[in-house]
Order: sequence, then structure tokens, then C-alpha cells
Amino acid sequence: MSRELARRIALTIGALLLFRLGTQIPIPGLDASRLASLPSFNDRLSLFSLGLIPYLTAAIFVRLLSVVWRGLSSLERSGEDGRRKVARATLGLTLALAAFQAYGIASTLISFPELVRTPDGWFVVTATASMVGGVFLLVWLSEQITHYGIGNGLALILSVGMLVSLPRDVAGIANVVRSGAVSGNLVIIHAVLWVVTIAVIVLVEGARRNVRVEFGAREVGARQLPARDAILPIKLNSAGFLIPVTVAPWIFFLPLALAGFVLGGDHPLVNAAYRHFQLGQPVHMILVSIAVFLLAFVYTAHVVDPEHTAKSLAQRGGRIPGVAPGEATADYLDRVVSLTTVVGAVYLTALQLIPEVFDLYGIGLPYSMVVDGGAALIVVCTILDLQTQVREVSLTNPGGVRR
Repeated sequence: MSRELARRIALTIGALLLFRLGTQIPIPGLDASRLASLPSFNDRLSLFSLGLIPYLTAAIFVRLLSVVWRGLSSLERSGEDGRRKVARATLGLTLALAAFQAYGIASTLISFPELVRTPDGWFVVTATASMVGGVFLLVWLSEQITHYGIGNGLALILSVGMLVSLPRDVAGIANVVRSGAVSGNLVIIHAVLWVVTIAVIVLVEGARRNVRVEFGAREVGARQLPARDAILPIKLNSAGFLIPVTVAPWIFFLPLALAGFVLGGDHPLVNAAYRHFQLGQPVHMILVSIAVFLLAFVYTAHVVDPEHTAKSLAQRGGRIPGVAPGEATADYLDRVVSLTTVVGAVYLTALQLIPEVFDLYGIGLPYSMVVDGGAALIVVCTILDLQTQVREVSLTNPGGVRR
């Protein structure tokens, strides 16, 4: 192991240990003895109780805005200065969302008897400030890991938060099996399902549709670059998971919330709609699956821009064999990306359906968290990214030159 790799791994481990330490520090003002009697709430009532959710929500909102607002999309691609402006806007929105959520939690806590030592306005202020500070500390830690450690900081913190619950999950499942409440065969079916799911995730995330590109000979300054062939890789899943699966329920629940505000929460139509949109209901499964499938195409079109790629190829003297440069190349890439995205969209839809199927058929197990295809996807992709970065650092000299 090289010294640089050891340094990066040590920094990453230290940052993750600091994250886990923060999840054990309760919000200031809570009664420690009362909190000790509620072990399942320790992480939820800690400095990091909000986690990275406000930041991820803000980032998703800004990313969606860039899909529909070309000016923001151009700003993101304009260089380092443009990306800094977008990052500042994301942090500003994070502050607003975190403050709103933290204030709501702090205001609710004072209504629990004996949980808060002094349930007054000062507790609400300090608790809100502590939780908002925890969000920004996590964002800072994730940036340190990304820049100076190994792996993607956001993904690592999310993955660690999911993985630490596994021992508790396994112990809980073992207890219900011993008590006879759950069949051992059902546990075996779950284990096989997750092994197959992880294998599919590894296969799909590593799969690429390679488009061959030819670059003609050209001069760059005083250098003469020879003609060469290259590969333009297109991922099967270019849309990721968070944006399609997070945004899909918004499409239905936001109009439903508006209807509840206009008609009243106790209106029969609103109540019936809410019942049908519960997790595991057939209507919810069908509509959300359609939304995830379509959003995978919409977001892929933003991430993989055929027109931008065709223009970049033309500027560098590249062309796809048998395809004319310019608009014809853009059309060809658009067809390839669309056909490839069909596989990725089906894959994402199947992953998000896993907990719904469990709930619909009553075959779930008592996980302490919502274990679903998205959680598995995040953890597996984080591990694959770690593997790639460890290999890259191991093969790179301190000066940035590959061995």
C-alpha cells in the first residue's frame, strides 16, 4: 500500500468515525436519563438527526431546476465559477430546509413529558441551531472525504448510516424466527433475493454501451496528433436512483396535498385518494412505477446531452464511423441513449418496487430501516467506486503520473 493511499484511507475512516460519534451525541437540553430509556431514538435525537436529507433535497431541487431552466444548466457547464455559484445556491436552500425541519422537531420535542429539561423557547433555539449545524458539519465532512479521502463522501456517509443497522436487523430477524412469528423459509427467500439483487446491481452498474469514435490526425500547437480510435461509453443507468425515485411521489402527492388544502383533509375524495396512494397499494405501485420509468428518460436526457456530445466530437475532429458529423451524430446518439435507457429505466423501476411488493403480499421482515433496492444500489455503487479509486491511487505516483 502506498503512503498516499494509506493517508487517504486514514482520513476517510477518521471522518466516518466522527460521523458515528455525532450520531451518539444527543441534542442539547434533552434529559439523558429519559433518553437512555428510548434507545431506538438515540440516532434520531442526535446532533446529526437530520442527516444529509436537507442537503440532498436541495441538491435534487437545484438539479431538477437545471433540467427545465436552460440558464441554470448553462451556468453549471460554464466552468468552475458557475459551479461555485450553483453550490452556494444549494447551500442556501439547504439552510432554509434544515432550519424548517429542525424547528419542527424542536417544537415537537417540548410536548413530550420529561424529555426536555427546560421546555421553553431557548431550548427550541439551541436545538434548532444544533441540528442545522449538524447538517452543515456532515456536508463539510463529505467534502473532505471526496477531496482528500477515498470515495464519494455523500455516498459513504449514507452507506455507513445504512450498514450500521444491519447487525440490529439480523438480531431482530433471528428473534422473530426463534419465536415462530416468521418462517425460516421466508428469511431464506429474502437472503436469496438480496444476493440476486446485489448481483444484478453490480452487473448493470458496470455495463456500458460502447460507441466507437474515430479521431483524425490534427495539430495541437506544435504537436502533431496521429489518427486514433476511441470509445464513447454510455451507462445503462445514467439517471442514478435518487432523483427519479425521490421526485416520482411528488408528482402525485403535491396535487393531492393541494386538493386537501382546497377541499379539506376530511373530504371523502381526498381520504380515498390517500388510501390508494399508501405504500403497497396497487394504484401507488402502478403510478409511481410509470413516473420512475419516465423520469429516468427525462433525467438521462439532461445528463447525457447528445447535441452537446456531437458538438464536442466535431470540435475535436471526432466522428462515429458511418455517421455524418453534426445533427446526424446527435440523432444517432439520441437513439442509442434512448434504447439503452429503456434497460436502465426498467432496472430502476424494479428496484423501487421491492418494498412495495413486500408490503403488498405481507412478506416483509422486521428491518429497523426501510431496506429497499435504493439502499442496496447506494451501498453497492459506493463499494464499486471505492474499489475504482483505490486502484487509481495505487497506480498513480505522488506527482499524478500513472505508474
